[in-house]
Amino acid sequence: MTTTELLLIIGFYSVAFAVAVYFTRAKARRATASIAAGAVFGVIGMWSISLGESQGWWRVPRPSTASFYALLLIGFAISCAVTYLVLWRVVRRFGTRGLWLCVLGTAILGPPRDYLIAARFPAWMTFSQGAAPVLADAAVYVLLIVVGYGVMRVVGGAAEQDALSRSIEPATQP
Repeated sequence: MTTTELLLIIGFYSVAFAVAVYFTRAKARRATASIAAGAVFGVIGMWSISLGESQGWWRVPRPSTASFYALLLIGFAISCAVTYLVLWRVVRRFGTRGLWLCVLGTAILGPPRDYLIAARFPAWMTFSQGAAPVLADAAVYVLLIVVGYGVMRVVGGAAEQDALSRSIEPATQP
């Protein structure tokens, strides 16, 4: 992945983040919590890239410059922040059951998504053969949800107790 491609991805997810903030009706505290959770997961994501490469599960060609790693961390943070805002609304609506369904869903849908992206853009990532890369990729997706939700809860508070910024007042009966 080149720096230009990474900047384009960051730009795309920045717009997606603004749209997610609007449609989830997140206040500043919740939006900040989602970015903080994304930054924490960004560190885990970069660690998982290194771990996967050291185990031979996947390869992610990239320049070894500090500025590229900073952009990669920003890219992780902003792209995951969108996910965390949607997750916040799911947990707010469906509680713990919704959280665990999201964990299961990302573990199942995440690896095929990554394999499709790797097939379309082999210069970004390649996977090795076997079940180990699939299981490791699924584990990263589980971490994405569990760690991100934990950070969101610490920074932004419980989803169930969060007020919405543009809530509609209930109509009063005459």
